[in-house]
Amino acid sequence: MLKDSKEVVVENKKDQVGPVIDTMVAKAQKALNVMDSFTQEQVDHIVHHMAIAGLNASLELAKLAHEETGRGVTEDKVIKNMFATEEIWHSIKRDKTVGIIEDDKEHRLIKVAEPLGVLAGVTPVTNPTSTTMFKSLIALKTRNPIIFGFHPQAQKSSVAAAKVMLKAAVEAGAPENVIQWIEKPSIEATSALMNHPDVASVLATGGPGMVKAAYSTGKPALGVGPGNGPAYIEKTANIKRAVNDIVLSKTFDNGMVCASENSAIVDQDIYKEVKEQLEKNKVYFIKKSDHKALADAMFRPEGGVKGPIAGKSAVEIAKLAGIKVPDDTKVIGVEITGIGPSEPLSAEKLSPVLSVFKAKDHKDAFDKADRLLHFGGLGHTVAIHTMDEDLATKFGIKMKASRVLVNTPAAIGGIGNLYNEMIPSLTLGTGSWGKNSVSHNVSSFDLLNIKTIARRRNNMQWIKQPRVYFEKTSVRYLEDLQGMSRAFIVCDPVMVQLGYVNTIVDELKRSKTNVEYSMFSDVDSVATTDMVQRGVTQMKLFKPDTIIALGGGTTMDAAKDMWLFYEHPDVDLFGAKQGFIDIRKRAYKFPKPEKIQFVAIPTTFGTGSEVTPFTSLTDSKTGVKYPIADYSLTPDVAIVDSQFVETMPKDVIAESGMDVLNNAIESYVSNMASDYTRPYALQAIKLVFDNLAKAYNGDPDAQAEMHNASTLAGMSFGNAFAGVGHSITDVLNNEFGIRHGLASIIALPQVIRYNFEQPTKIAMWPKYENFRADEDYATIARSIGLNGKNNEELRDGLINKIIDLAHRVDVKLSLKDNGINKADFDKKVDSLAESAFADQFSFANPKEPLIAELKQVLLNAYEGKDIK
Repeated sequence: MLKDSKEVVVENKKDQVGPVIDTMVAKAQKALNVMDSFTQEQVDHIVHHMAIAGLNASLELAKLAHEETGRGVTEDKVIKNMFATEEIWHSIKRDKTVGIIEDDKEHRLIKVAEPLGVLAGVTPVTNPTSTTMFKSLIALKTRNPIIFGFHPQAQKSSVAAAKVMLKAAVEAGAPENVIQWIEKPSIEATSALMNHPDVASVLATGGPGMVKAAYSTGKPALGVGPGNGPAYIEKTANIKRAVNDIVLSKTFDNGMVCASENSAIVDQDIYKEVKEQLEKNKVYFIKKSDHKALADAMFRPEGGVKGPIAGKSAVEIAKLAGIKVPDDTKVIGVEITGIGPSEPLSAEKLSPVLSVFKAKDHKDAFDKADRLLHFGGLGHTVAIHTMDEDLATKFGIKMKASRVLVNTPAAIGGIGNLYNEMIPSLTLGTGSWGKNSVSHNVSSFDLLNIKTIARRRNNMQWIKQPRVYFEKTSVRYLEDLQGMSRAFIVCDPVMVQLGYVNTIVDELKRSKTNVEYSMFSDVDSVATTDMVQRGVTQMKLFKPDTIIALGGGTTMDAAKDMWLFYEHPDVDLFGAKQGFIDIRKRAYKFPKPEKIQFVAIPTTFGTGSEVTPFTSLTDSKTGVKYPIADYSLTPDVAIVDSQFVETMPKDVIAESGMDVLNNAIESYVSNMASDYTRPYALQAIKLVFDNLAKAYNGDPDAQAEMHNASTLAGMSFGNAFAGVGHSITDVLNNEFGIRHGLASIIALPQVIRYNFEQPTKIAMWPKYENFRADEDYATIARSIGLNGKNNEELRDGLINKIIDLAHRVDVKLSLKDNGINKADFDKKVDSLAESAFADQFSFANPKEPLIAELKQVLLNAYEGKDIK
């Protein structure tokens, strides 16, 4: 009877589900018909709008996904969401997907793109928001409506992501119902969707059962298989980098990326050194007697990871297994020899647990990697760490894997683009080996098995500087500036009162080109949209060919914003404020001002804005301050003339001088620092320590040197970026109005202590091969003449020297001593930490910050912890 009643309930469910799915598909078909007439420009506008909306919501969606599923790491989910929008848009934005996409005149071939039709999208609990946004973007880029069947355990966060995508798409001109989802998730509903006769194809990401069901629908399907990828650390490998990569990969979202390394195979010649490095990076090797308890806790008797395990931290998994591990354990290491059903710990783990094998030689290592692939990972991903390129190629040819990653963290390398040139994707095909229809990272549709051997590559480095003229009275360069006949001077009233504007005008009068000028002298303490609009209006009437910005950081911001909006009034502030992982790949690209040249003449030191791509703009209506960064905002000419800083008030000298020091130190230890930026930073640091106190006490020569230091720091900062100290400074400035230089120096000692320690989360930047902030701070200390028996003593010496300098210029190094109310601070500290994490400069920090860690740094800054 119970069996009969169950069957009736299932039948009733089907009866209820069928009409709902029919209605959804009918709506999607209408959307398909509307989009059939869309141009490439219309499609790209819609998808671009969606990418920026998803990027803007990346933090909130990450938090929602973590809260709902209890899996992974919120901060890593933010990066996944940014990857699913920024990197995917960057990859597909130039793809032709509408009409004639190729016209080969020589071979007389024309290729025409048409949409597949209505798509069914299935998403996993492991990556609910990022996969939803990724599939939405590639679906609409090809004019295909998509209907989602979300994982029940991630329904709320997945729906939130889909709503962000749908709202942005419709606002940009897409038809209603172009993105839909099943409101009440069930196996019956998802099955009815996938098997609906008017659904053209299925995009399936999930467990093996769901993927198999997608392929059994009798229609084209793109699904992915499980991964049990090994990483071979060969004896010629860069061991520190290899270990760094593996720990980064295994801890990224707690190992839930299916490309993540599940095992490490290590040559016996280097096994001891590799193990020591793993332990140094907080990989805790449990005793053999604990292996069974761990396996029993992690795996079902019939095979496969138990539901509660995926995405949990190493410490949580150990607790479930009843095993004691240190509280700071990042990854659980298990040394084993067996591979296969009799040794469950050799299987896919979806968590920060790593099995480690010792290999006698290359042949033995290849054999172990092959056996591991055959035990649940065929067709997915393998990695090799070696300096022998021929061996890497042989390994790639031998392995039955669609992604063979060379000297790369597999979880990040497998999804493409960040560490190599593979297609960026969150759906990784495994080919016929893994019973998939595709063998590449899904971004287009085909049925070929394509094997890719992807070698690690460093991002192309760059340095962008304006022409810089310096020394006292170097303002005379204006007399010979080419291409200037109509100059627009931007300044504040003080520059007029001090006579500095007259100095500029005198030089313009000496020009042989009879320069006419107009002046905007209404710059206030903050660059606002209203102020900028007034300036733009004045520029439209005057029609300048040159902007001369004379003043401090706010003047530079206002002038840069006027420069941008005058030439390109259609710039979208919403897009402009978006953060990015890589400034060259940002989802919103600024148009380069080309009609007008920009000359920056700083009258304070601090930000180095005269040589950086940074500005900010405050919305006059909402009061929200938007930091903006793009190389198109770098001035053409910087004139660093010390005569303009000789009237700075003492408190401004002190705080802006400390800002210079912070910019130089942070850019030196940045994960984006290079051989081109570090010399600027070191020289700036030396100049600050040698001259700030003298400048504070009125020495004009020292003030000139500080002016030079500010520009040098800006040259480093503008190309290497900064770190969490700058992020904390930004949020303190925004929330409490505390001046930028003061906030930066209060944070600096606490940030140095934080960055010096081994990272909880490893920074992702290919050029940053292993954590080195401790060494970098020690190098800074040595460069200014400090001594120490080890890096720790050098760090302490550097911090004490910073504290001493601050005291010499009467700067108090705590928030509480600068009038910040404790109750107000405590109420806001959580949101401050989140905002600091989301701030653009945090991505260049030498270690990936966690929100909880930033909160502690803020608390320490409030109290002035360990400041004598």
